[in-house]
Order: sequence, then C-alpha cells, then structure tokens
Amino acid sequence: MKVHQGLDTFVKLPFAVVTSGTFDGVHIGHQKILNRLKETAQQYNGETVVITYWPHPRLIVSTDSADLKLLSTIEEKIDLLAKYGIDHLVIIPFTKEFSQLTSEQFITNILVEKIGTKKLVIGYDHRFGKNREGSFEHLQQNASQYGFEVEEIPRQDIEDVGVSSSRIRTALSTGHVHIANEYLGNMYSLTGKVVHGDKLGRTIGFPTANLQIAESYKLIPMDGIYAARIVCRRNMYDGMLYIGTRPTLESKIRTIEVNIFNFDENIYGEIITVFFAELIREDEKFSDIAALQEKLYSDRRKAIDILSSISK
Repeated sequence: MKVHQGLDTFVKLPFAVVTSGTFDGVHIGHQKILNRLKETAQQYNGETVVITYWPHPRLIVSTDSADLKLLSTIEEKIDLLAKYGIDHLVIIPFTKEFSQLTSEQFITNILVEKIGTKKLVIGYDHRFGKNREGSFEHLQQNASQYGFEVEEIPRQDIEDVGVSSSRIRTALSTGHVHIANEYLGNMYSLTGKVVHGDKLGRTIGFPTANLQIAESYKLIPMDGIYAARIVCRRNMYDGMLYIGTRPTLESKIRTIEVNIFNFDENIYGEIITVFFAELIREDEKFSDIAALQEKLYSDRRKAIDILSSISK
C-alpha cells in the first residue's frame, strides 16, 4: 500500500476506485466497504484509493474534542488498511480551512482533478463537505457531470453488521472487550513505551511492564484485569493486563501494567503492543497485599485458560 501524506505528490490515476471517511478502528462495517472497493477495482482493472483525514475532524471542529477518544492512532489505521489490501491511502491534513470546503469543491478539486475517480463507493448515509452537505443523492444526480459512478453500500448491509465506532467505544468503556473485538474483527490494542514503575509486582511474583501511551486521545478500556497478548521485539507472548489506580495501595494514579508470562528481559524504553482478549474481572480493593497476590494467581490461571482457547 502506498501512503500519501496529502495530495501534493499523488499522481492522478487512470481508473481510481475511491472511498473516503475517518475509518476509526477499521471495524467490520468499514471492512464491507473496503471489500467492495477491491471487488470493483478488480472488475475494472483499477486501483483502490482510501481517503482519510488526520487529525480526526472532531478534534478540529467539535466543541467537545477534549473528550473524544479514538479507537486507532494514525499509525494503527495505516497498518490496518494495509492489511486489507488497499493500493493507495491518502491522508489529508484536516484543518479548519479544509473543513470549509464545499461538497462541490471536494468533488471537483479532489475526487476528479487530483485522484482521477471513476467509481466512488460510500457507506450508507455518508456525507462530506462543509456542514456535511454532500449526499449520495446529489452525487447520483450529478454523476455524469463529474465523470464517475457512485455506489452506496445498502442500509440493510450496514444494519445487518450492526456496528459503529461509537458502539465499539461503549463496549470497551464498559469492559465488554469480547464484543468490541467481534465488531473490530481483531483484538483491540494499545501501543506504548515501557517506563519505570515502583516495581512492587516483582516482589509478589508478578513483575509488570508499565505502559505509557503517548496519544491522549487513544481510548483506554475500563479499569480491570484482562487476558492479553503482547508483542515485544517482534515476538508474541501471553499475559495479563491491569488498568486502574491500584486501590489496595491507595494510589490515585491510573496505570497500565502488563505481566508477560514466561518472560524475564529488560525492556525499559522499548515499544510494545498489548492486545485485549477478554476482561477477567473489574478492579477491586483487597484487605492487604497477600490477598491481592492470591487473587492474581487466580487471575493468571483464568488468563491462561482464556488465551489457550484463542489461536495466535
């Protein structure tokens, strides 16, 4: 997949099959659009183009952007779209100036003149341009003028999938990771740097790597203990992940800590990725460290059972 940062270096294609959107999480609803994009490109011997925007439009134009949590960083989105076999990814810098582009300007300047769109595939009720004024109906009525065909994924197809980025965010925020993973078609993940903690875990037999997430907008699932898979130094390990404020220690700082099974290496400063398999239990306060330690042994057994049933 060729990644284009903006349109300055994009060379207009002879037959571009295009879709556009934020594609947060690249969930199974998005995947239906991507699959149709590829089918159409193969039919016409064309090339697939996904147009997306960064930063996320709501981070620029929304009054509640501080509360916005996203399922994927731009790096994660690039990796996911590459996985689904897209030819070209165009990342358009989303600015306040760009947000003022009318639908007519977007169609003419970008889809037609810059990209070379011959077929546009969009999801049900997808809108674009200033104030989301552009619609499927408008595109369909003016397709001959623009020189491309437009196809909308039927409402029934989208509703049959029954998924949206907001539903996935809700599932993760309430601990229903298995539902989120089903909607995503992948395990939800966090990527971050391993930083120093207070090293209590190693004194009770559960050494942890403390994870620092650089992106403040990245959604962190509900506090609790999770069965997880960890990618470190290109190898995958089983483990369990803790998110919370460690109430037994009366800490007020929310941490993300991962205990990697059968692993004893110094990885401070390294970047690792944690994949959420399933919630084992919610965070809770114990009477003392010994009670916490006993519960962690139980958690590890449950994590091993959960992960043994999931293929790598």
